Amino acid sequence: MTLLAVTGASGKTGWRVVQEALHRGYQVRAIVRPQSTIPAGLEGAEICRLDLGTAEALHAALAGCDRLVIATGARPSIDLFGPMKVDAFGVRDQLRACQAVGLGRVVLVSSLCAGRWKHPLNLFGLILVWKRLGEQWLQQSDLKVTVVRPGGLSENEAGLEEQGIRFSGADQQESNSIPRRLVARVCLDALESPAAIGQIIEITSSASQPASSLSDWLAGQAPA
Repeated sequence: MTLLAVTGASGKTGWRVVQEALHRGYQVRAIVRPQSTIPAGLEGAEICRLDLGTAEALHAALAGCDRLVIATGARPSIDLFGPMKVDAFGVRDQLRACQAVGLGRVVLVSSLCAGRWKHPLNLFGLILVWKRLGEQWLQQSDLKVTVVRPGGLSENEAGLEEQGIRFSGADQQESNSIPRRLVARVCLDALESPAAIGQIIEITSSASQPASSLSDWLAGQAPA
C-alpha cells in the first residue's frame, strides 16, 4: 500500500488532502506542527507532530513514504518574514529531506500568480515571490514534481459535483476561486498521473465551467 506523507495536514487544504487520500485507500502520514489542533475527520491517518525546520525529525517522518503532498503555507501574521520562512525555505527543507530519504514524487500546493511582484497579496510579506522561489527549487531538483496553483480558496463544499474545473498551464489565469476540496482531489489526481510530472497546473472552478478531468487536460497537452 502506498504511504503518502502530507505536510501542513492540519491546515484547511491539508486535512482535506488527508481525507481524500484515505478515501482512495492510501496509507497516510499526516505531518503537523507540535502545537497544531487536529481537525476532526482524520481518523485512520498516522499523526506525526514535528517542527519542519528540524532536519532529523523531518527525515524520520518522511522515511518509508512513497509520495509527498506539500500543503504548508504561511498564515497571516505580523511576521512579514513568515512567507519567506514557510513558502520558500520551508519548501527547500522538505526538498532536502526528500532527497535524503529517497522520496521522489512530490506535489506542491502553491498559488495562482506565484512569482508576480505587482499583486495585492504581496503586501503580506511578498508571499507570491517566495512561493515562486519554493516552486523553482523543487523544479530544479531531481525529484518528480508537480506544482498545483489554485485560485482563491473557498471553504464552501455545497454543490461540488456541479463545479467544473478550469485547468491551464503556468501564468494563464489571474483570478477566480476553487473549493479546497477540489484542490485536494486534483493534488491526488496529479500524484497518480505520470503525465503530470514536471507540470505547473493552474486551477479554478465554477458551475459554468464544462466538466473536465486532469487526465483529459493533460492528454490535450501532449505533443502531436
